[in-house]
Amino acid sequence: MNFFTICKFFEKDLYDLFSCNLYLCFSNINMPGDSDLEIEEAFRRAQKAHNNKAKLVASLKNRYNKLEDKTEFHEEFVRCLKYAMIIYTREPAVENVIDFVTRFVMSLKCRHLSHGANSHAVRFRACQLVNKLLGSLSENAQIDDDLWDRIHEAMLIRVTDKYPNVRIQAALAMSRLQDPSNVDCPTIKAYMLLLENDSNPEVRRAVLSCIAPSATTLSKIYKRTRDVKEKVRKLAYQVLAEKVHIRALSIAQRVSLLHEGLSDSADSVKEVVKTHLLPAWLRMQQGDVLQLLHRLDVENCAETAVTTLQAIFSMATSPDDLQNGVRLDERKRIPVDSLTCENVLYWRALCEFVKNKGNEGEELLERLLPETAIFAEYLYSYLKSITQLSEEQRADMTQLEMVMTQEFIGQQLILLVGCLDTSEEGGRKRMVAVLQEILLMPNTPTSLIGLLVEKLIGILRDDAQKIQMVAEIISDVREPILPISEPVDENEKRRKQVKLAEVRVQIMEAKQTLEECISCQDFSRAAELKDSISQLEELKNQLVLEASQSADNIKEQRVEKSDAKTLLKCLTMCAELFKQMNIKRGICPTMNALIESLILPGVSNPNPAVRNMAVICLGTAALHSKDLANTHLVLLLQITQLDEPKIRISALRALVDQLLLNGLNILQDKPAPVSQDDSNEQPEHQAEEESTVQSILKMLSDFLDSEICELRTETAEGLAKLMYCGRILSPKLLSRLVLLWYNPVTEDDQRLRHCLGVFLQLYARASRTNQECVEESFLPTMRTLFNAPVTSPLSEVDTSNVAELFVELTRPSALVQPAAVQAVSVHDSLAVRVCNEILRDTSAPEVRLYCKTLSWLEINTEPGPANSDLQLLLKDILQEVKDKHSIRIIEKLCNQLNGDRCSKSAGNQDTTLQNLDDHNGGGTSYDEENVPEEPPSVRPSRRAKMAAIDKTKQDLTALMNQEANSS
Repeated sequence: MNFFTICKFFEKDLYDLFSCNLYLCFSNINMPGDSDLEIEEAFRRAQKAHNNKAKLVASLKNRYNKLEDKTEFHEEFVRCLKYAMIIYTREPAVENVIDFVTRFVMSLKCRHLSHGANSHAVRFRACQLVNKLLGSLSENAQIDDDLWDRIHEAMLIRVTDKYPNVRIQAALAMSRLQDPSNVDCPTIKAYMLLLENDSNPEVRRAVLSCIAPSATTLSKIYKRTRDVKEKVRKLAYQVLAEKVHIRALSIAQRVSLLHEGLSDSADSVKEVVKTHLLPAWLRMQQGDVLQLLHRLDVENCAETAVTTLQAIFSMATSPDDLQNGVRLDERKRIPVDSLTCENVLYWRALCEFVKNKGNEGEELLERLLPETAIFAEYLYSYLKSITQLSEEQRADMTQLEMVMTQEFIGQQLILLVGCLDTSEEGGRKRMVAVLQEILLMPNTPTSLIGLLVEKLIGILRDDAQKIQMVAEIISDVREPILPISEPVDENEKRRKQVKLAEVRVQIMEAKQTLEECISCQDFSRAAELKDSISQLEELKNQLVLEASQSADNIKEQRVEKSDAKTLLKCLTMCAELFKQMNIKRGICPTMNALIESLILPGVSNPNPAVRNMAVICLGTAALHSKDLANTHLVLLLQITQLDEPKIRISALRALVDQLLLNGLNILQDKPAPVSQDDSNEQPEHQAEEESTVQSILKMLSDFLDSEICELRTETAEGLAKLMYCGRILSPKLLSRLVLLWYNPVTEDDQRLRHCLGVFLQLYARASRTNQECVEESFLPTMRTLFNAPVTSPLSEVDTSNVAELFVELTRPSALVQPAAVQAVSVHDSLAVRVCNEILRDTSAPEVRLYCKTLSWLEINTEPGPANSDLQLLLKDILQEVKDKHSIRIIEKLCNQLNGDRCSKSAGNQDTTLQNLDDHNGGGTSYDEENVPEEPPSVRPSRRAKMAAIDKTKQDLTALMNQEANSS
């Protein structure tokens, strides 16, 4: 049975690092060896990658086995090992030695190791050796319980080491010490803590590569797909693809993984989702794409599902692979009774994918879609069959879900209209007629109206025809032709009834006289009576017909409908019309009539859904005319503050759209010549306009504090758009957005966090002016955080991280188009601001952070007025500040400004190490070492290996020779 024991030892000095030992003991393994080899020579050879380490191990073991007293061997072995242990950098020679030592230790006994030494290099190498030793154990290896506990305890300490590289090796070493089945496993808890809180991305990557997925750890692994670092996100997706079954994830998690992964800003993350996660999930469904779609609940995430299908299609090797997910009949349609959410979505996504290929996909598209006229009838027959539910039936969730499924399928079929070839006149006319008829049907779901109008307008080619046709449909829906029954005159009705009775009596009398004439053989008289009876019969029939017509006196005429369902349908069509028309076209008389008769009355409708759609229509229409916008701007402002939240948000969007289109001078009319008479009125008018603009900005600023989450998010997004487009330049508002982004209250608002995160990066990179705005907002932001009361959520924000964000956003190198020559950079100006802030109160607790911020700045060291002014400020700080840590930072900065290159280099290195120390409690680390990955599959040549070794910066042989010579 294999076993080993461990005990810690502490560092005394550089050459006496190992007063306590890690004692490793294994059952001897018989390995053939060559001639005996000196220990020092073995270590020298082990540095070279081309040497056969197996032979070196066998030769050294042969020497070891011949010794009776192994104490001298242990001491010599320790002496040689310590040179590798004190080297922190990842030198190839040192890595080769560590590999050699690992192999040797696995073959016999050896002693020493320290995880608790004062030197971070020693701690790093100690943890690395433990990692390699544990990794070299076989699957069925056994370890003594006491030893396991002691190793576990040591590594749990080291995963909290202040140096990231030590934490990485400790995390890797604990991989085989975790117990996923134990909810109280210390290793699992340590791993989860590192994933959540460790500031170094490489540590998080190391933990991701080791942690075993379980019900406890899955949520932590999933959360790393949203990590700020690309490499961490990429590895998180790889772990989920390789180690987690799709059924272990909720539907929301599956959708989120695909949505965020396929839209990630990093191409490498998108690629790993396409090449690892999707194929893995498809394998779990036996390659059935429709079954995978079923696992995503496509009714609630159609666009994510389409994006997923596009990714799958892009990896297909042949057209036949694409068609496997859809079964069409001989008329190139899915039978109506076979339509499902999954197969119709697949059909639509595939047709859009093929159509986007242009001429290359024409042949396949013809096999996927029927002729336009055939599809028009197919669409009409399905939409006509959608079930209509009463209010009572809508309370039944089963029936409601059935109708929602039908509407989703109808939506996908309507979207397929965009893939049809409408160049043929007959097919196009038939499709237009069908779309008109569907829009006029009273049972057409409101959710499909906008899409139907969009496709109808897309097929028509003339703008005037588009407007006229939609307006006519709206008119027919709003005022349909209905049969109306008119009231009947009772006197006239009675008169006709009496007349009919008289005629019937006359007929009876004539028929009786006719019979008597025939009996008397008076045939001439009988012939006259017969003619008379015929005339009376005609008169009777006429009277009967008139009586029936008077009973059903129904006429057809237009009747205006004002119920909420009808108004909502008409407003939806109107909104889509304004949305599809070019805003440069302006407002035509037909559109103006719709505004006056439909939209403006709808704004005051008591039904919230109607009112909301009317506000959307008004906002869209106002984009077509500045005069219309000026007229109704006050109305939109009132709605943003007084109505229901959903309607307020719609009005807010309309207001932001106006500001984006026309700027803050939206209330200004076209400039006109100023006469002497009205010159005094102009300043008053201008002051009124400025007051209105300030009121709008004040309102938007107040909305950022709204308790209504959706309103707050919409406001933040609107302000971000306005600032990015240059409509607003306000350091105060920018500070508010930064604080909102960091505020713990918005932690669960993913849309807000994502929007502001993207905005801050793009905004700062866009121009020097934007960076100056960021610079001006720095101190107000920091003061707000420092002065936040304990009860405020802002008191929990990491101020160091905020300061670092501002430094990154204002770097001159971050600009999309950096200036060729910059006399004074934004960092130079920011340094002066920070220095003045420090001098305001040199005893304030935030002085240390401000000094650290100065050390992060890229300050111009070239002689000049700006440099001289900054040096004077730094000298004042040195005289006033008492904090030793801050003084050291300022002194190094002064050395840099004085042109001391050596001091600058050393200062940068010390600052980086100091950042690593400080970031142990939070922040962003700059440690660039990567977790060791699998070696490349292509084996380099011997010459390439030798060339790489020759470039090695560190050679342990020189150190060993140096000590030998000195002794």
